[in-house]
Amino acid sequence: MSDPVSGLLAALDLTDTGARTSEDIFTGPSQPQPMGRVFGGQVLAQSLVAAMRTISEDRFVHSMHGYFLRPGDAAQPITFSVDRIHDGRSFSTRRTQAYQNGLPILSMIASFQDLDDGLDHQVSMPTGLPEPESLPSAAETLEGIDHPVAADWAYGRAFDMRHVPSPIYFTVEGEQVPHQAVWLKAKSALPDDDNLHRAALAYASDYSILEPIMRGHGVPWALPGLKAASLDHAMWFHRFGRVDDWLLYVQESPTAVGGRGLSLGRIFTRDGILLASVAQEGMVRVPSR
Repeated sequence: MSDPVSGLLAALDLTDTGARTSEDIFTGPSQPQPMGRVFGGQVLAQSLVAAMRTISEDRFVHSMHGYFLRPGDAAQPITFSVDRIHDGRSFSTRRTQAYQNGLPILSMIASFQDLDDGLDHQVSMPTGLPEPESLPSAAETLEGIDHPVAADWAYGRAFDMRHVPSPIYFTVEGEQVPHQAVWLKAKSALPDDDNLHRAALAYASDYSILEPIMRGHGVPWALPGLKAASLDHAMWFHRFGRVDDWLLYVQESPTAVGGRGLSLGRIFTRDGILLASVAQEGMVRVPSR
């Protein structure tokens, strides 16, 4: 299996088509997926990169809000259309539409800001959690499982993910509560590029954000008949950090109703700096048991 971090970097290296009408047009590849659908984090990150390509170097993304409109086909490339909605004295706004076969699969608006001084505070990172080195990796947990999804999650992902208290691949162990934490880190070093690290963070933020909903109801990924999909995704970038260092992704679900669940997340560096906040609503449909 090819190096997954190289695959991530290739997916985020969009091609500028050179077309200039009222919008900027880029294209990017889809990463192979065992179920044939584009990974949501991939198209989120690519849409963000497309928007970044139209922004001056002294402005950085501080928020993004995206809606997943249709399942993407992982066997086909994606076209990204960027509308330069606004450029002000301190802020810029971009809208990115991701297309396959002429139909939008994701619509995202992102806002960018100059670096600026101002009030500064943050919540504290949870304490008392086990260190990532003491927890099993996905590869160790899924070793020997003869299934394409298990193989992809174990070896095909660009990020090492280690769950607290434990993953919910096959069973939900311990107390059924709608919260968890995940240590994550890119499996190899990434270039020194703040925009790239923020795009990669958006990519990784979609991996496990719906799991608190499932954990709270004792629902593992392997449950026959489970249907789960991201509906929308919002992310706020607070401070700079690297995704090739260990990060703690603290997640909780305040509510689930009507076949949908809401999850909230905070991403900290290992030494407690709050890098980003995440919110996602997803479809989670569980067969009668």
